[in-house]
Amino acid sequence: MDGTDANRRSCSKAETEPLQAVGPAGDNDSQGSPAGNDRVTLKKEIGLLSACAIIIGNIIGSGIFISPKGVLEHAGSVGLSLIVWVLGGGICALGSMCYAELGVTIPKSGGDYSYVTEIFGGLVGFLLLWSAVLIMYPTTLAVIALTFSNYVLQPAFQDCVPPYMATRLLSTICILFLTWVNCSSVRWATRIQDVFTVAKLLALGLIIVVGLVQICRGYGDNLVPSVAFEFLKEPSVGQVALAFLQASFAFSGWNFLNYVTEEVVEPRKNLPRAIYISIPLVTLVYTLTNIAYFSSMTPEELLASNAVAVTFGEKLLGMFSWVMPISVALSTFGGINGYLFTSSRLCFSGAREGHLPYLLAMIHLKNCTPIPALLLCCIATIFILCIGETHNLINYVSFINYLSYGVTIAALLYLRWKKPNIMRPIKVNLLIPISYMVFWAVLLGFSMYSEPVVCGLGMVIMLTGVPVYFLGVVWKNKPKWVYSTLERVTYVGQKLCYVVFPQDDPLELVPLAPSKASD
Repeated sequence: MDGTDANRRSCSKAETEPLQAVGPAGDNDSQGSPAGNDRVTLKKEIGLLSACAIIIGNIIGSGIFISPKGVLEHAGSVGLSLIVWVLGGGICALGSMCYAELGVTIPKSGGDYSYVTEIFGGLVGFLLLWSAVLIMYPTTLAVIALTFSNYVLQPAFQDCVPPYMATRLLSTICILFLTWVNCSSVRWATRIQDVFTVAKLLALGLIIVVGLVQICRGYGDNLVPSVAFEFLKEPSVGQVALAFLQASFAFSGWNFLNYVTEEVVEPRKNLPRAIYISIPLVTLVYTLTNIAYFSSMTPEELLASNAVAVTFGEKLLGMFSWVMPISVALSTFGGINGYLFTSSRLCFSGAREGHLPYLLAMIHLKNCTPIPALLLCCIATIFILCIGETHNLINYVSFINYLSYGVTIAALLYLRWKKPNIMRPIKVNLLIPISYMVFWAVLLGFSMYSEPVVCGLGMVIMLTGVPVYFLGVVWKNKPKWVYSTLERVTYVGQKLCYVVFPQDDPLELVPLAPSKASD
């Protein structure tokens, strides 16, 4: 995964000059010559509104339309399931405040990976990167794309399951189209995210309004405390922990703005603002949505449904029940766009650190988009789609995802201990990360006790990155043919994608600087 120094040279933006690609010999010294004061850097086009849309759009995908069944099944009662949804949002709020501190202290794109690499070193960061690029994001994207295609095709196949090839083909077309959009323009991608985030909130708003009307008409018997806490089965601590894991799947994505920090306008100001606005809003919407579900559906009906929102629509919307499948399709389409946008930046950050081929750290000369990283995410997702069964990987993905949260918050505590005097524009109360870690450890412990095989395989997937790290990153004296091959691939990739290595923004990349108070 090493490359020549020539591969990492920054390039100036010369709109009128042809691209000077890094050749196989790595001797193209003209590439770094300036042409005016313009530089090729990631464009800062994500304002506060788009930042909120990225968080909300990534959280609200297919989860809120699917997870209520799993939460109720493990919680055992309507009342406890609502408590799980509220506390799940609270836990995400604690984690997001910690990520806000890390995001402004280490203002790099890449999220968890960048922070852990900066604090714990290359191996731990690489293991998070490895599991995310290999399994986590391609699988999540594939599942969301399949959910999208299933709901789009449902009206045409009302009495049966949509054909296997039809769902895969439509999912692939969706992935390819959104990859093209993200390659073409950051602005187009963020505008799609803005529009579809509004569409998601309107769809959930419809469910909430209809549910509240039902309650006002006296149909809220399931929400009366004496009925709400009637348990379908006796709950256990392990089952409640699994209920929280189901809810956490619906809340996943709350940390994704940290993956694109370098493209946020005034990140030290807008990143925490977006987090503080978005997480409480999503928690409120999720809780009210579940209340709306229970206003018209008994626990038994909800557990028997494979698509809660569709069942809800069929019961209450009558001839307008088609609105629900369309709403879910819009929600998942926006989710795919958000995942592509953020996961490609993770590949970009990993390549910039030397943990992935340097070609993935290059951006288009004019559009300033990470085209090679986007293409890698696209190809990996299509490959997962072609394998067949993707749902079997979801449990492994959820475990790895939750594990990465805990490692990142632990990195925050370690940084507080090792470097107490560095500049922190935001410094959360120490009880916040400690509370999160206690909850995380308890939940993870009970999850491993309840599902040892799933959690064990999740750890195995992550640890397969250890030999790859030592062979690809640590081992510097590789045979010459390895370097020659990497250089040729980089050369061809630059020519095909019209990309160059970007210059860092000196105003943003100044992490871990001592605070003035410590002078």
